[in-house]
Amino acid sequence: MNTTLNLDGLVGPTHFYGGLAAGNLASSHHQGECSSPKKAALQGLEKMWQLHGLGLPQGVIPPQLRPNLKMLQRLGFNGNPEKMIEQAFKQAPALLEACYSASSMWAANSATVSPSSDTLDRRLHITPANLTSSLHRSLEAEDNHQFFQYFFNQTDYFHCHSPLPSQASFSDEGAANHIRLCDPNGEGFVHLFIYGHKGDGASSTHYPARQSRLACEAIIRRHKLPLDHVLLIQQNPQAIDNGAFHNDVVAVGHNNYLLLHELAFTDQVSVLSSLKKKTRHWQQPLVIEQIKQTNLSLNEAIKSYLFNSQLVSPSPNKILLIAPQESKKSEKTQLIIEQLLSAETPLTEVKYIDLRQSMNNGGGPACLRLVIPITRKELQAVHKGILLSDSLYPKLQQWVRKHYRDRLTREDLADPQLFREIKIAAQELNKLLKLAYQSAR
Repeated sequence: MNTTLNLDGLVGPTHFYGGLAAGNLASSHHQGECSSPKKAALQGLEKMWQLHGLGLPQGVIPPQLRPNLKMLQRLGFNGNPEKMIEQAFKQAPALLEACYSASSMWAANSATVSPSSDTLDRRLHITPANLTSSLHRSLEAEDNHQFFQYFFNQTDYFHCHSPLPSQASFSDEGAANHIRLCDPNGEGFVHLFIYGHKGDGASSTHYPARQSRLACEAIIRRHKLPLDHVLLIQQNPQAIDNGAFHNDVVAVGHNNYLLLHELAFTDQVSVLSSLKKKTRHWQQPLVIEQIKQTNLSLNEAIKSYLFNSQLVSPSPNKILLIAPQESKKSEKTQLIIEQLLSAETPLTEVKYIDLRQSMNNGGGPACLRLVIPITRKELQAVHKGILLSDSLYPKLQQWVRKHYRDRLTREDLADPQLFREIKIAAQELNKLLKLAYQSAR
């Protein structure tokens, strides 16, 4: 495997705090507050720019067009767009908020990816997530499917699947519940698929479990992954009930390094034992850093989002932790990070980044990106319009400053001018990225 492409979701102009996601404590806590779409987009772009500056391939997923007029029509609203928006705001404001959601910014939920080095047919496989657990997120699946089909369209290299059936038994939340570990100096690899329920609709005791085991099994078959390189793991219901709505809130991995909370998985002792057996022949041994509950409680871990940090390798056998500012502000989390850096492991550096606007809705550095392990030859086959460059970055900044509002409240969603602004912004973005790609609506 030659490199890793990070695709980040570009925050859309309708970023607001609707509190739409059950079990997402940050989203619930900030529900109804005034957001700043402009700050959110610029903060996300800054993270992309920093990775680009490290010499890492960085791509951009354009925001999906909002509101989702197609869904408003399906829900019985009619007339021109402005009329539908007016009707929905008066009659069913919660539905309008769902159709306006900018949650596609969290690219970790957009798909699950398996690199060509791991698959039996030696193609890179992508399955867009169906995101059936909530209305506002389920609206993303169609556009995500179209996005990956368009930008990864060379079938000699890529196999872009359709989303799994839109049914609770196959509830799929994408790479937020998937970790790929590998031997940096060898051919060893293992895929961790983490699920919250088996596909029978069962849930944790308080908040809903989102990822199903049946969905994980289907993706494993689709992606032609050898079963001896796969582990199916159940997420700890205690973690879900404390606000770990996705596994990437309590565990993160990269290359031969796994960082996780003591209560991330059900029967974690057995899980880690199985993982060690699968990786025992690696040239670079697997390093597992398990943070105990007594040193960092689930509540503090979820508040500081340590495990939602992004792990990258600017140089061989070295790992950089890109953490949110919230991790630095937490004394206990800061102490944990200092201890991790002082240990003799691949983790050698930490960089803190301000993602406050995204964090207020429960999305940290790892939520904003989709990791695509990719060969140099495959990277050349990716549509160049979405790849960040020295010239594209300032143009995107200028585009955001021109078209995004400084402030946005839920009441602003009824403003017909907002819809017009979004439409104009989308048209200019397509020209800026030189795309023939159009939204599914």
